[in-house]
Order: sequence, then structure tokens, then C-alpha cells
Amino acid sequence: MSEDTVRANRAVWESASRKHVREYETLLAEARTGLALTAAEREMLGPILQRRPTVVHLQSGHGLDDVALVKFGAARVIGVDYSTVAVSAAARRADELGMPCAYVAAQLPPAPLRDSCADLVYTGKGALIWMPDLVAWARDVVRLVTRGGHLFVHEAHPMVPLYSWDTDRTSIRPDRRYFDHAHVNDSFPAHGAVEWQWTLGEVITVVVQAGLRVLELREHPEPFWRAGGIDAAAWNGHLPNTFSLLAQRP
Repeated sequence: MSEDTVRANRAVWESASRKHVREYETLLAEARTGLALTAAEREMLGPILQRRPTVVHLQSGHGLDDVALVKFGAARVIGVDYSTVAVSAAARRADELGMPCAYVAAQLPPAPLRDSCADLVYTGKGALIWMPDLVAWARDVVRLVTRGGHLFVHEAHPMVPLYSWDTDRTSIRPDRRYFDHAHVNDSFPAHGAVEWQWTLGEVITVVVQAGLRVLELREHPEPFWRAGGIDAAAWNGHLPNTFSLLAQRP
């Protein structure tokens, strides 16, 4: 991966993150509900969050998930995102709501945090597509999480970039392939950015080879995000749109 690609991707994400400022009050109202976590996330994370873990959220974005994690039991959340715009808006929302959430602006990996600082590393919802080196990412997760601690990923299914947004029928885009290494995003929020396309097998393999033990893997028909004003046929429950991965450091 070239440095030019990294800089271009970061610029695109900084621009897209301005939405978090333009829609600040709307997102603040959403954060107050504490409902950013999906039903699948709440079910799988419930027993872990009851132990009041310290959570590190890699690629934390708008931070709504962080507020929800606290509301469901987390003692504190540290969010890391390489958009200074996103980090600033998330920190402001957390302060307004009195949530124990702190934020760091940094490119990953590695996260600029001490070793074994997290009982739970949480990530996903459009995060892994920004990781050009998934092996380095997994190794950094292991560095961050305590022994006995967990990694939880709730992410778009690797098949999703192949789906068209046609509303009348489910179809596969002819310009993309499941085993392509990367593609250029042509929709919001990352229009023009290079996204890395990791297969489900690759994600599982790097997690296991980094030293984590996979406890559970689920695939879901529901997307974690729907483009406004569109009801794509690919979201009608016939295809996998997200997956949840729970792993533990022995």
C-alpha cells in the first residue's frame, strides 16, 4: 500500500466525518437512547458487559456505540479513530452525556495505548475495510487485550461489496469479485477511497494465528447501515449482510 493511498483515504474519511458535526444534535439524541448496539451485539456481549469491562473501540467513528456500551455495563470506553473530526465530535457528545468515554486520534495499527489495557476490544461497522494489513491489526488486538479478555467484531459481511443496491431484484455487481484484494468505493461515505476486501476465512485465520480463540461466529441477514431512501433487495433477509465474531485471549 502506498503512502499516497493512505493519505487519500484519510482525507476522504475526514471529509465524510464532517457529517458527524453537521448532524450533531441528531446524533446526540440517538446517543441518549443508548440503542446503537444491534440485538445480536447485545446478546453476544451481554455476559461480558455485565462484568463492567474497560473497552477499547478501534475505529470508533461517531462514538454512538461507545455510549451504548457504557449504558449496557462497560466501566469506560477508549475510542481510537484516525479522523480528528470524528474524535472531536464523539468526545463532545460523551462529555454532554456524562459518559466515561475518552478518545484518541491515531492511524491504526498500532493503537497508541499501553499493553493489556482492555478487557474487551470492540470494532466493526465499517472498520476492517480500512485495514490494509489485517495481520498487523490482529497482533495489535492481542497486545491490547488482557489475558482472558475478548475481541468482538460486528462487521459488514465480506459479500456485501458485491451486492447491487437494486430495489427490484437481488443481483451481484459484475465489476467486483469476492476474492479481489481491494476496490474503490463509489458510494457514501467513502466515495473514491480504496477499501480492502477481506474474506471471512481471512478474518478468522488472522485472529486465530494471532493467538486468539474463536468462541462464536454468527452471520446475520440484517445490514448494520442502510443508505437513506433506499430499500435494496439485497437487504430483504435472503443474503448475509453482517457477521459477529467473538474471540478470547487465552
